[in-house]
Amino acid sequence: MWTDVLWLLVGLVLVTLGSDWLVEGASGIARRAGVTEFVIGMTVVGFGTSMPELVSSLFSAIEGHGDMAIGNVTGSNICNVLLILGVTGLISPLAYSKSNIRRDIPICIAVTVLLSLMVVRWNPLGLPQGVSRWDGIILLICFVLFMIYSFRTGKGDGQPTEVSAKPLPTAKAVVLTLLGIAGLVVGGRLFVDNTVSFARALHVSDAFIAVTMMAFGTSVPELATCVVAALKKKNDLALGNIIGSCIFNILLIIGVSATVTPLSVASLTRVDLGLFLLSALLLLTAAFCFRKRVIDRADAAIYLLCYVGYVGWLFSIQ
Repeated sequence: MWTDVLWLLVGLVLVTLGSDWLVEGASGIARRAGVTEFVIGMTVVGFGTSMPELVSSLFSAIEGHGDMAIGNVTGSNICNVLLILGVTGLISPLAYSKSNIRRDIPICIAVTVLLSLMVVRWNPLGLPQGVSRWDGIILLICFVLFMIYSFRTGKGDGQPTEVSAKPLPTAKAVVLTLLGIAGLVVGGRLFVDNTVSFARALHVSDAFIAVTMMAFGTSVPELATCVVAALKKKNDLALGNIIGSCIFNILLIIGVSATVTPLSVASLTRVDLGLFLLSALLLLTAAFCFRKRVIDRADAAIYLLCYVGYVGWLFSIQ
């Protein structure tokens, strides 16, 4: 019992340190490469903070727990938008750029709809059936195209990367980024393992653990990174991290997991899938509320209330 608590604290420390190193290193890379912090957040940081989801979902799929693999991704995306953007928006409002509204968020919505269609296509009026190997291959092809497109359009796009009087040397920025990713992956894994052990003691289902405990645990890197980025006024990095992580979760993680073994998702409810879609749509609707193009503290509070309500509903059906 106490050993689990100790390792949980070690994981949180690693995640905290890793998020700080990753933000500093990624910002340094952006300044040196002439790529916006948003694009670095959506690709490099998004990939790094999605590693816990990749590890957890892949091993869940290999071990025959398809419900946990797909539930982890849907739950993580819901958590990314409603919880993490909610917390980050309370700390510092997040402004949208034109490219966010015209390109980045629509891509996130498109891949969310694509996965949802793959899940429900065989039985649209009943429970979802699964994601096949061919679906996984399609998602991986989309992932490759997304990465190529992001870097080709990333230079000089959106808000310019802030100029530092003493920019980090390239080697130091790369080392900090890699150390940050390593800290997030290891720390996130420790957090997930110990969180799931507590959940199993409560005798709840695999799907419930995936959508709640595992999804939150694997989203801790995103939460820590976004909070640190917001405190350091690097809001482009925070927003890019969330959008990038949502896209990576769908295209890369489900793509790899489904290619390894088809994913059965019979335990995913209509409410889970509906909120999964809604969370992506909320990214865009916040931009047009009162034409402000910003996730302000009021939006953030609404996101958090939605997440609390969702978790409360999950507990009520157990």
